[in-house]
Amino acid sequence: MLEGDARVTARRAVYDPQSAFDPRPFHENGSTADELALILNAFEARRLTNETEPERMVEALIEKQDASIVVLKLGGHGAIVATRTSRTRVPAYRSDTVWKLGAGDVFSAAFTKFWACDGLEPTEAADLASRSVSVYASTRSLPIPAKKELAALDLSPVTPSSGRVYIAAPFFTLADLWLVEEIRQRLLDMGVGVFSPLHDVGLGTAQEVALRDLEGLDQADVVLAVLSGSDPGTIFEVGYAVAKGKPVICLAQNMRDEDAKMPEGSGGLIVSDLVTAIYHSIWALA
Repeated sequence: MLEGDARVTARRAVYDPQSAFDPRPFHENGSTADELALILNAFEARRLTNETEPERMVEALIEKQDASIVVLKLGGHGAIVATRTSRTRVPAYRSDTVWKLGAGDVFSAAFTKFWACDGLEPTEAADLASRSVSVYASTRSLPIPAKKELAALDLSPVTPSSGRVYIAAPFFTLADLWLVEEIRQRLLDMGVGVFSPLHDVGLGTAQEVALRDLEGLDQADVVLAVLSGSDPGTIFEVGYAVAKGKPVICLAQNMRDEDAKMPEGSGGLIVSDLVTAIYHSIWALA
């Protein structure tokens, strides 16, 4: 209720604060529920509890917010499903493409359907909600599939891993600079190590930058390459990474199929949107 302040009296209520800046407690306005399930991400949980560790967050939410169930979403690390007596993990699932708009709403709505309406156990409901998000991210369409269809889907769980992503991209124009900065910051925000030639080497002569860039490539685990514009330096970095056997995720927008033939034919993953490129780069670390 972003534009209202509904006072709820429920047997079962599912509450998603929907604000990383000023999340409000469910009971603050007089709302009550016999069973309350909180669904929130780490930013919202940190604001509500002043805790930084996930386990401490869920403990504080159960005690201070009088929640029967807490589903703490942790991005690529899945979600913790907590009750007063148990803690379980539900994975995030991969998708061919990644579409973030509305994904959190789909998770909350699916959990509400399967737990509050259908009476499933919280962990099963959260797993089906996670599967629903994977389907939604791939199709950008609703409604979500039925329980039986969701449970039967052969989805790959995300296995978080450590590593470093090398950003291969031109940085000659304002648009180039913005894109490199955005990619780097989003990766860092998600806890991923990054090597960016722009930030970690900088500008200079060929003799000053080439070997240091190649050292960064050698130490990286995955390459995220911005192929738009067919920058010769980026193409060279892609070829070098392929020769070294490193996974390459290519962001290719407004490119001719012919220009992407070699990266694609040598095993690179070609995607056309930024969010998908970032997520697949992280997933390639696993």
